[in-house]
Parts: sequence; structure tokens; C-alpha cells
Amino acid sequence: MRALKELIASRGMVWKLAKNDFKTKYAGSYFGIFWAFVQPIITVAIYVFVFQVGFKAAPADNGYPFVLYLIGGIIPWFFFAEAWMNATNCLTEYSYLVKKVVFNISILPLIKIMSSLFVHLFFIVLSYVIFCANGRMPDIHIIQVVYYMICTVVLVVAVSYFTCAIIPFFQDFGQIVNIITQIGMWMTPIMWQETMLPEKYRWILKLNPVYYIVNGYRDSYINGIWFWDKYKITIYFWVVTLILLFIGTKTFRSLKVHFSDVL
Repeated sequence: MRALKELIASRGMVWKLAKNDFKTKYAGSYFGIFWAFVQPIITVAIYVFVFQVGFKAAPADNGYPFVLYLIGGIIPWFFFAEAWMNATNCLTEYSYLVKKVVFNISILPLIKIMSSLFVHLFFIVLSYVIFCANGRMPDIHIIQVVYYMICTVVLVVAVSYFTCAIIPFFQDFGQIVNIITQIGMWMTPIMWQETMLPEKYRWILKLNPVYYIVNGYRDSYINGIWFWDKYKITIYFWVVTLILLFIGTKTFRSLKVHFSDVL
């Protein structure tokens, strides 16, 4: 709740610093922010080539081409992974602001998440174009992408408040987060269908809150299912996320007074 109040109170500064963060990240390169969009596009293209052309992946269970099934799940994952990694390292990257007594360092993770959101919005538009180009124009359910995007932001805020608070005291923790995101990408049914797993084990996948988000995007683009139709897993997601948010903000506030001493 406090994180939300801080975001609302500092929304002007968060927006300004997020835009500046996004621009300066690629300021030293010749093509600038162009690389922010090219790298994910190339990554998606490689996955599509490997699975669609190389492995000749069969269409999804609902008949959709595998490339659309893949895009529907990988775009929210890219946003989650990038935002979490960037927010985790925000205190070390902005150590000069941490040492300023008058600066509210609690908004630093929010700045990084907002910066990652710019690229994500571009890919939402691009994915819609790709679906339409393949003759699979999403219906009215596409509007709930906004809801699942909010779910992603809240989840990233929850986990990043914890991880960024640990980094100043244990620098290697950033590498652990990186490994977790790599494992998580393959443990979440993004490049494979959960029907490949025996039904009695599929409940394990649902323990991962990102599963809810990935499936939510696919429900918006492909399956045409409203989030309230899956009210049980929706409740589970928000309970888990709010618990993580409580733990994350509690840890951040407890360690906050020591950040300037170790950075």
C-alpha cells in the first residue's frame, strides 16, 4: 500500500526519470533506443525459426500456429524478466541518488519497471499486428491485456523490492536472479504446451504466479477467456502477489537505512 502511495505521490518524478533512464541506457550507441526494440525482436525471431522451422513445432491445441502461441506467452515474459532484472540492480546503478538524504529511493525500482514498460507497450502493438497479419485478429478480449499488464507490474514491484534490498549486501544475488529468470522461462509453458505434462502434475505449474500472467495474455489474444472466468487462480495470484509485496516492502524498509553505508 505504501509503494502505491509513493508511486502516486511521485508519479511526475517517476515518469520523468523513467524516460531519462530509457534514453540514457542507449545514449552511447549510434542507433540509440533503436536497440531496445531490435534485440527482443531478433530473440523472438530466433525462437520462432528454431521451433517453427527447425523442430517443425505442431500448432497449438486450439489450432493456432505455434508462432502465435509462442508470441502470446513470450512477450509478457520478456517484460517480467527485464523489469525484474533492471529493478534488482537499481540501487547499485543509482548509488549516487541513494546517498542523497532528500531523495526518495523507494521509487527507484518503479523507475526501472516503468522504463521497461515502454518496450513492452511497443511489443503489445507489434504482436497485435502479427496476429492480424496471420488472419487471427484478436477479439474484444484483447482489452484485458491492460489488466494482465498491471498484474505484471505489481508482481515485479513485489519481488524487486526484496531483491534490490539484498543486492547492496550480497552482490552475487543479481546473478542468482538472472539464473532464476532463465530457469523460469523454461519451467513456465512459454515455448511448450502444458498438455505435454501429465495432467496430475500440471497443478505445479500454477504455483508460479507468472503462469497466470502468461496464460492471461494468451487468453486475451487467443483463447477469448475473461480473467474473472478463472476466478480461483485469479484469487490465488493476488493473494501470493500481495504476500510477496508485503515481504518485499517490509525487507526494503528494514534495510533502507543501511544502503548508503554499503554502496
